[in-house]
Amino acid sequence: MAPRKTDVVIVGGSTVGLFTAMFLARSGVSTLLVERHPAPLRHPRAMGIGPRTVELLRTAGIADEVDRLCVDMSGGNLEMISTPTLAEADLPALARQAPPRAEPFRRTTPQILRGTCPQGRLDRVVIDRARALGARLEFSTELTGFEQGPDGVTVSLTGPPGPYEVTCDYLVAADGARSGVREALGIGVTGRGAIGDPLVSVLFQADLDEFTQGQPFVMCDITTPEAAGGLLPVDGRGEWLYVVRYSPTAGQHAEDFTPERCRSLIRAAVGRADLPVAVISTLTWQVRAALADRFRAARVFLAGDAAHVVPPVGAFGMNTGVADAHNLAWKIAHVLAGSAGPDLLATYEAERRPVARTALEQSTLRLADPSLHWATGSAGARRRADAGALHAPVVHLGYRYASTAVLDPVPALPSTEEVELDLDGAPGSRLPHRWLRHDGATVSTLDLVDYRLTLFAGPQGQAWHAVADEVSRRLGLRLAVHCIDQTSGGDQEGSWAASVGIDGSGVLLVRPDDFVAWRARRIGPASADDLEKALLTILSRAH
Repeated sequence: MAPRKTDVVIVGGSTVGLFTAMFLARSGVSTLLVERHPAPLRHPRAMGIGPRTVELLRTAGIADEVDRLCVDMSGGNLEMISTPTLAEADLPALARQAPPRAEPFRRTTPQILRGTCPQGRLDRVVIDRARALGARLEFSTELTGFEQGPDGVTVSLTGPPGPYEVTCDYLVAADGARSGVREALGIGVTGRGAIGDPLVSVLFQADLDEFTQGQPFVMCDITTPEAAGGLLPVDGRGEWLYVVRYSPTAGQHAEDFTPERCRSLIRAAVGRADLPVAVISTLTWQVRAALADRFRAARVFLAGDAAHVVPPVGAFGMNTGVADAHNLAWKIAHVLAGSAGPDLLATYEAERRPVARTALEQSTLRLADPSLHWATGSAGARRRADAGALHAPVVHLGYRYASTAVLDPVPALPSTEEVELDLDGAPGSRLPHRWLRHDGATVSTLDLVDYRLTLFAGPQGQAWHAVADEVSRRLGLRLAVHCIDQTSGGDQEGSWAASVGIDGSGVLLVRPDDFVAWRARRIGPASADDLEKALLTILSRAH
């Protein structure tokens, strides 16, 4: 039987809910996740794992495991291709003509996956890790109601044992675009809503090696009028997605896509009439753009699609939701542990809603003009500048927070194109990644955060160890301290400090979610008091 009392209940067992459970459990928070489906859906709804999500997988210790499940695109340079049928595309020739695949994240993040990964495969890895950390995950279990009180939330559930109730301190709704929790709270949404005709996604198995000739690609745009749609690899071998639109105003319906109809369309898209095709499943979906008016109502929080529904172009939707989970989990954990005041939880909406709004706007721009996403070089930069679009790496990694959990934030982005310029150590920005030698190993600065409050000092900043010890005793906190003497890339001593806006004796205070919360350009006689005040402010504790 599920526990009758837990710290947090999460409704929704897809990617965002699972990440929330994993990071709460990693922080020692007792967590129950409930999902009405009996298991994660095999049919992929998202494929692109963004660089920030990879960083969070790395923090959780499972990035390598996920990488092994990705489509191996490490030997190819084709991303988006367009052709009447797959048979008419000479993929090896296209690969020879295509420029090398752009790697905008290579210098800004510690790990890059070798290709796309179906959401269901990702979810299974996160499930195992969340359970290993102590989270309780109950599938075939549905929320039937909830009631908030001054001291907690009573959640009514129905699962295999029958109906039961659980009390918790906080409820997290990760229950999708049609969130029942959001509707019960009366939280409205704004945005364009449904965009264009609905789509049918067909998961199928077929041997397409004779057409691909070993050349991987991210997506193939099929233009033949008989079967115009998109073809995407799922496992890089014999499992694929075919996505096609249909028009209800023209009398077309989702029910029209029988297995035989789907096989016929796939054969037309590939260009071989006798191709053996096994249809596994179909999924109907609608491109939407919507943003919840609020991400919180007292003790209930919205995350992922329950808070924001982002069009698929750019792969910003699921990845934005995963960052929601990471942001929210450390704040709940600190409040429950008594190391932060309850007002810290207000910064979740203050930080994540603007990020979600930007992701939604940027994806919608790309929906109207996909070249804004794929275009490279100076020509691509000009197109984006003219359209008011951000370069994809900036959307994924360059966003900044401005809330009471950041002291003296610097919200303006130095660049809309070069994400490295945005990762400059400014309060509110993600800590810059640098390779370092630490305890005999090469690690990233992000690895050293390890979901803790962390100080990164310059090469003459050894005195911050004593400062941190003193402040830790005063406040009952644990602070990790690292002095960055030199990066492993051969940079001159002190260059790291200069790159993040501090002197050799300065320091960055980094939150558990890798974002810079405070920057002291140099150490001084009042540094202990300054650090204490910064922590009290950031954690919403009384001065």
